Amino acid sequence: MSRLATKISSLNLKNPVMNASGILGLTAYSMKRLAQSGVAAVVTKSIGKDARPGNPNPTVVGVECGLLNSMGLPNLGVDEAFNELQEAVTILDVPLIVSIYGFSPKEFLEVSKKLDNLNISAFELNVSCPHVEKLGFEIGQNMETIAEVVKNVKSATRKPVFIKLSPNVSNIVDLARAAVDSGVDGITAINTVRAMSIDVESGKPILNGRFGGLSGPAIKPIAIRCVYEIFESLDIPIIGCGGITRWEDAAEFLMAGASAVQIGTAILYKDLTVFMEIIQGLNDYVKRKNLKNLSSIVGIAHKN
Repeated sequence: MSRLATKISSLNLKNPVMNASGILGLTAYSMKRLAQSGVAAVVTKSIGKDARPGNPNPTVVGVECGLLNSMGLPNLGVDEAFNELQEAVTILDVPLIVSIYGFSPKEFLEVSKKLDNLNISAFELNVSCPHVEKLGFEIGQNMETIAEVVKNVKSATRKPVFIKLSPNVSNIVDLARAAVDSGVDGITAINTVRAMSIDVESGKPILNGRFGGLSGPAIKPIAIRCVYEIFESLDIPIIGCGGITRWEDAAEFLMAGASAVQIGTAILYKDLTVFMEIIQGLNDYVKRKNLKNLSSIVGIAHKN
């Protein structure tokens, strides 16, 4: 077994690196490209009940510290996505984690029921998109709603269910605990941070939807803190996400308590080679430190 191997619930991964939902992962072809880039699991873009064109442009702006987007969850809708996923599972040699969203617990249930018939590996519940109405406070910041969403999806599948939590709350541990108490199998922390940018010439917000989600290096310290707090309080596998561009960033997340990590914005900076760059860096680190395996550093920051 590789010294980089890890486990999230019942998923055995050859290394701790995945892509984050939102960049690529829409078509079977793009999922195959991700798998070939070295990731241990492929995470799809978020899929909802109905097709969405997304928000009107401008929807993405580069800022000094990362990327600000207000895409609006463009997707094919569950019926059309079913066909792409049906093809993807036949060509991928790594687990496929399907990200789903809904505007109510009932919609999460309907989407998960439809997709559970496929040979996918797990679901990731996107309850925390900061730039789509009704996926902010109504879902991702409400403990009772989170609990209902998790229970609904768990009733529809025997596959592992992960939930991607928002940092735009006063206490992320409370939300994580509500999900854990409802039977969730893992926590992804974190989604993007609600933010905005203004054009100084016109005085208008740059994004069409005014607010967007900030990703990239600026949010890494926030994400590290969230992973640390969840690990400190709850016994649940954690997938760290937010601002990872180098192997050192991934190692930080593991030391805070994550067992695996997801990478998104860095793909735009470095293209798909970023995955192997980080995987090789972690492998060299394990050898240099003479570690039995990479999992031995998970949560080590809590012991020092």
